[in-house]
Amino acid sequence: MKSSLFRSAEAALRRASSPYAASSHLLRRSYSAESKPDRKVAVLGAAGGIGQPLSLLMKLNPLVSSLSLYDIAGTPGVAADVSHINTRSQVAGYVGEDQLGEALEGADLVIIPAGVPRKPGMTRDDLFNINAGIVKSLCAAISKYCPNALVNMISNPVNSTVPIAAEVFKKAGTYDEKKLFGVTTLDVVRAKTFYAGKANVPVDEVNVPVVGGHAGITILPLFSQATPKSNNLSDEIIVALTKRTQDGGTEVVEAKAGKGSATLSMAYAGAVFADACLKGLNGVPDVVECSFVQSTIVPDLPFFASKVKLGKSGVEEVLGLGPLSDYEKQGLENLKSELKASIEKGIKFATQS
Repeated sequence: MKSSLFRSAEAALRRASSPYAASSHLLRRSYSAESKPDRKVAVLGAAGGIGQPLSLLMKLNPLVSSLSLYDIAGTPGVAADVSHINTRSQVAGYVGEDQLGEALEGADLVIIPAGVPRKPGMTRDDLFNINAGIVKSLCAAISKYCPNALVNMISNPVNSTVPIAAEVFKKAGTYDEKKLFGVTTLDVVRAKTFYAGKANVPVDEVNVPVVGGHAGITILPLFSQATPKSNNLSDEIIVALTKRTQDGGTEVVEAKAGKGSATLSMAYAGAVFADACLKGLNGVPDVVECSFVQSTIVPDLPFFASKVKLGKSGVEEVLGLGPLSDYEKQGLENLKSELKASIEKGIKFATQS
């Protein structure tokens, strides 16, 4: 029998990752025994601050049959610990570069939280030089050992690491724009939480699209499209909600007083998005999440976060922005130059290094 903790976690993931699902019946069916093909998920960076709780949450997901945990150190212990949980997936731990290929072989979904965390005073751009190299080497291995896998990029700065991954895959001849995702779900999770608090509505009923990128002003929550609708929020409150969503990562870094970043909420958001990808792979209809993907939504921005319909091949459709308020239109204009520069920085790193 499932523990109450497992049931609660599973229910939360279902609610969070399926705001657009056709019916609760479809959601229940997506977790039924009849519709659970074998799926291997690999977590790269599994022993880190995000990787450990993310590995735990993926172990709780009944859509996962094989959970492969990789890091440069510490993974055997994490794998042993997680493997004792009485859920469906078989767990294996891999450590060091010589075991990376085995960790990746046959993966349907690869989640990458590897890299160094943010520290006080650090911007996501400060992380670039370290994390860019890590992402480049991991993506080279993905192109070799599981070129058809969906790739969920968590490693920051996402606005640059996703373009880096795309260039690595292009060079290897394995690039499929439908299979590469920047995980921006934490921005959505925060926007939902903050909106629910101000609008005084149940948070599990809230949906807020968040578009743009995944750093500072490039994060643009579309509160004008939030549901349930609230007529009680002034322009000043919307501005404050937007600012808090954009600065959510800094809020956590400062609250942890230099001893960590947003690891737990990021792990949750990563698990939510991974669950949506698995549902899409399994043919569950109407799975829609926001993600930073190759896009033609905004001219001159080859990657952009918006609502994406997920399917058996990954991205089934990149959805448009919908109607924007005047404040959101200005926010969109304001983010363009910074997001474009971050994308170009990633492409330059991948092609010149």
